[in-house]
Amino acid sequence: MSGGEGSDSQGGALPKAGKPSTTPHKRRPRYAGKNPKRFSEKYKELNPEKYPETVQKVLASGKTVAGTHRPIMVAEILDALDPKPGETAVDCTLGHGGHAREILSRVTPGGRLIGLDADPLELPRTEERMRALRFGPESFTALRQNFAGLPRALAETGAAEGADVLLADLGVSSMQLDRPERGFSVKLEGPLDMRMNPARGLSAAQLLERSKPEELAALLVENSEEPHAATLARVLAGRRIETTVQLAAAVRGALAARPAEEATLSVRRVFQALRIAVNDEFGALETLLRHLPACLRPGGRVAILTFHSGEDRRVKHAFAQGVRSGVYAEASREVTRAGADERRANPRSISAKLRWARRAW
Repeated sequence: MSGGEGSDSQGGALPKAGKPSTTPHKRRPRYAGKNPKRFSEKYKELNPEKYPETVQKVLASGKTVAGTHRPIMVAEILDALDPKPGETAVDCTLGHGGHAREILSRVTPGGRLIGLDADPLELPRTEERMRALRFGPESFTALRQNFAGLPRALAETGAAEGADVLLADLGVSSMQLDRPERGFSVKLEGPLDMRMNPARGLSAAQLLERSKPEELAALLVENSEEPHAATLARVLAGRRIETTVQLAAAVRGALAARPAEEATLSVRRVFQALRIAVNDEFGALETLLRHLPACLRPGGRVAILTFHSGEDRRVKHAFAQGVRSGVYAEASREVTRAGADERRANPRSISAKLRWARRAW
């Protein structure tokens, strides 16, 4: 049935007969539906501060609100770092600013935090949020910088003597995963990019197209321990794959004879391996670990949150070697994992591993 008397099909009032309206008719924006296809149409997802009820429903379901990031193991990180008023802190992976806010609240008054992030798209948004929380330039500095350049960042911000507290939360954040135009997600269709800084380096699509099968197979083994690396490399190497959905389909097609669940795990591992390679994540981490002792003041504390066995292995080795050489007074012997309640509330915390170390005096 069409709209009732006195309304048009969009629900607006019709002009009275004999009195033509002088105001041009303007159609009301059409609602995209409960589940719009375009991510940009998910107003409640992109503007969570305007829809607190929706946010609470998403959180209660154990999910992360799209476009945001839930900081992982906050209490455990604060316990390991023990930030105090007046100290200098560094968040090597600022992200959404969740960990930084908690650390800043403990080093102020008198202290400061330097936040680093290589993502030129998310960094300005995070800095704006931090300023809105009244963290001024005297207490908070944001730099577009990969943590591999930590010594230079400290020198540029007047902290060349080092930090008292340092955190690195490795891996990709929810903000990148939830924005399909970044090409990180296996669930959302977007260009096959995956670069933290879209203006630098090769995209994942370019990397695949330029790879030889033996090179790609080695990359899949090193970066994700993919058991079907050789099979997948023969199918994917040298191909021009434009989107995330096309890549997922290509992986599933190559493993069509395998169980669907097994193919799904391989899709995730392929995405992970390409992301690590595109952003040289292992190389950046190794550089950070080499520089760390010189970037900490005597007695300074460092905590590193990893999400990949290759990352954790590198951190464990560097900390153990530092204890043996005497540069670190102590380091965690075992990893700390998120508690059961956090794992239920935030599934993205399940794979997280936390290690810490303290510089010798």
